[in-house]
Amino acid sequence: MTVNYKYKLKPFDHQTASLECGWDRTEFGYFMEMGTGKSKVLIDNMGMLFLAGKLNFALVIAPKGVYRNWVAKEIPEHMSDDVPHRVIRWVSGPNKKQKEEMRSVQDNFAGLTIFVMNVEAFSSLKGQKAGEWMARALGDYGMIAIDESTTIKNHKAKRTKSLMKIAAQFKYRRLLTGSPVTKSPMDIFAQTEFLRPGLLGYESYYAFQGRYAVTQRRSMGAQAFQQIVGYKNLDELTANIDRFSFRVLKKDCLDLPEKIYTVRYVTLTDEQAKMYSLLQQQAMLMFDDGEMVSAPAVITQMLRIQQVMSGHLKTDDGEMKYFPSRRMDALEEITEEHQGKAIIWSRFRYDIIQITEMLNKKYGKGSAAAYFGDTSDDDRATAVLNFQNPDHPLRFFVGNPATAGYGLTLTEANLVVYYANDFNLETRIQSEDRAHRIGQKNNVTYVDLISEGTLDEKIVESLRNKINIGAKVLGEEAREWLTLTPKK
Repeated sequence: MTVNYKYKLKPFDHQTASLECGWDRTEFGYFMEMGTGKSKVLIDNMGMLFLAGKLNFALVIAPKGVYRNWVAKEIPEHMSDDVPHRVIRWVSGPNKKQKEEMRSVQDNFAGLTIFVMNVEAFSSLKGQKAGEWMARALGDYGMIAIDESTTIKNHKAKRTKSLMKIAAQFKYRRLLTGSPVTKSPMDIFAQTEFLRPGLLGYESYYAFQGRYAVTQRRSMGAQAFQQIVGYKNLDELTANIDRFSFRVLKKDCLDLPEKIYTVRYVTLTDEQAKMYSLLQQQAMLMFDDGEMVSAPAVITQMLRIQQVMSGHLKTDDGEMKYFPSRRMDALEEITEEHQGKAIIWSRFRYDIIQITEMLNKKYGKGSAAAYFGDTSDDDRATAVLNFQNPDHPLRFFVGNPATAGYGLTLTEANLVVYYANDFNLETRIQSEDRAHRIGQKNNVTYVDLISEGTLDEKIVESLRNKINIGAKVLGEEAREWLTLTPKK
């Protein structure tokens, strides 16, 4: 690298290597496993290009659960102090202030403008038009980057086609993902077409498929079609992809810290938001009646709100109410990004059952095992044994941290997801250490699912700061926690 760039945070060796490999390439893929810092690499890449006089605008596109994190955490934490910059976030239904902020993209700003959008916006006409305008106006000295690029793996999808059209007008194009191939090697085609049409050397998907897939003719009624039954020439495909990408696996990064913490944001559905508000009103009545509010009463109300954020609620008469929830979608995205085995913790029986069913349906029967109060002793022992066998197809251990968070060795996992946290600090610490203990050969990434602007944020903040929530949340602080307003 010829540019004199001062890092805000010192990069790890593998991050430096990735930047040296691709920082000034017009099209490049950072295929870096979750926890290896691909967001930092892209941010430093943008800063370098700006200081080199090659870039003044960047459009960063990420899933809903991720894109807010770019604005609130990633860019402020990693962008060099030498790079004057501003960050503008896309809002589908903006207020007056937000409209003015988005219009400011047109201003003659002397620094680097970074516009952040959620990928789902490009399924709408409004999002497409916004992207197309920015491409025409700012693409000549601009970069377009897709975080979690498997969101455009379907070459037939409307948003994939839209983003390919938009990307063609940007000088620089970047892909970020931990695993560019989730279900099939065919996943890579659309992603590379985003970087540059014909980058792999094929004019169409079907020419690409003919080279790397084994097909058989099938018929359904009067319809005949070619069904993929296997793959071929994959070493050649890998070598082809390596020409324009940098691959990093966590197990190869000896310079990483032992524990890596991150979050994935989700928004509440309308039904969840209504019930959340109702429970808040009930909480305020509890505080406003003039009586001393006990810690158990506060914890109970917090628990009910937490249930709603997971997509269900057990009513006072013992019945279960269910709500549409985006939390499961976020978890599904996380599992697609990850290679290897993972632990998923939730304090709720309903969650554990639903998660296990989803994973077994998505990855095949026997891919996930549940471990909670209803699990028999024999099934518990079998789940641990199979999970710890690196050759066994059991990939996901789905458990209640209060039940399975003590005494077990689950070191085959290098990813731990907290779907719904327990309030007990000791339970959190113990559940983290199921993977991070003697026998673990890799760094471990911990992901907390958070509904932004809700009780979730305070729970995770407290647990990560080693604060026991039961002893902390009393009085005015309890009131503050229970009156947080969810963001949409």
